Amino acid sequence: MKKFINQADDFIPEMLAGIYLAHPDALRCVNDDPHCLARVGATPGKVAIVTGGGSGHLPLFLGYVGEGMLDGCAVGDVFQSPSPEQILAVTQAVDTGAGVLYLYGNYNGDIFNFDMAAEMAEMESDIRTRTVVAADDSAGAAPSGEGNASARRGVAGIFFVYKCAGAAAANGGCLDTVARVAQKAGDRVRTLGVALSPCIVPRIGKPGFQIGDDEMEIGMGIHGESGIRRGPTLPARQIADEMMSWLLADSPCQSGDEVAVLINGLGATPLEELYLMYRHVHHTLSQSGIRVFRVWVGEFATAMEMAGMSISLMPVDEELKALLAREANTPMFRQFSA
Repeated sequence: MKKFINQADDFIPEMLAGIYLAHPDALRCVNDDPHCLARVGATPGKVAIVTGGGSGHLPLFLGYVGEGMLDGCAVGDVFQSPSPEQILAVTQAVDTGAGVLYLYGNYNGDIFNFDMAAEMAEMESDIRTRTVVAADDSAGAAPSGEGNASARRGVAGIFFVYKCAGAAAANGGCLDTVARVAQKAGDRVRTLGVALSPCIVPRIGKPGFQIGDDEMEIGMGIHGESGIRRGPTLPARQIADEMMSWLLADSPCQSGDEVAVLINGLGATPLEELYLMYRHVHHTLSQSGIRVFRVWVGEFATAMEMAGMSISLMPVDEELKALLAREANTPMFRQFSA
């Protein structure tokens, strides 16, 4: 294991300390617990959005706390859920009286702890909450679109849900409106990834799974969960073709639609390769009669130092286009109005 760390047990606290030091005007620590992170400042009467999840995925989750997106984040250890008490502390810190939307990925530990925090928030602080769970991973369903939606993991496509919900809240939407927008975006977005290498959790000190030097796995999850298939590494064109074939069969996208596209690196994939992959994605969409509204390319949800990438597609209407185009300003993501 070669990493820039001191002691493995101190990895997350020291990482968080660095984030607070780097962004003191944007982020604050709640109740002296670095795992409880909130925006500096608040807009009275604005619906607050709280997320959370395990570390190891930056800029997901905490990197999207800021103007136009999220208001707080409960931070777990690497690939571990935050506690209900940490989620509650963030909820209490960011609520301004308009209610709080819980928006996070589809993982059992996160669901259990956020549900418990919601009960505590209502009982202890009379805070109204709503919950939207992002479940965009196409590897959890058959390519026909059939399958159990509850099996879909929350992966990089949650970025679109954050962006739309955050814009709706910034526009002054009520809790029900913000939750509706988040659910609408979540229902539309689909993501599929491909991994070329494993990653190492510092406390473990060795790869969490093995994949051969000449192998790839399509559909692998961001914690190393099993994907759709493993086989020899193929040229980029063939990888993109296979991924897009699966995605378009599973996605609500149809010919004539406009889509938002996210090309996401998993931690160790150069931007050059991501743009190369987008070339093939764009070609496939054009051949399918689907127009690109806007594309984002870069690292939006990583898996430590895993080599790989994912493709997210979300068909958009006028409401979602306006929300995606709205400005945002967070420590790890900035967007100016179109």
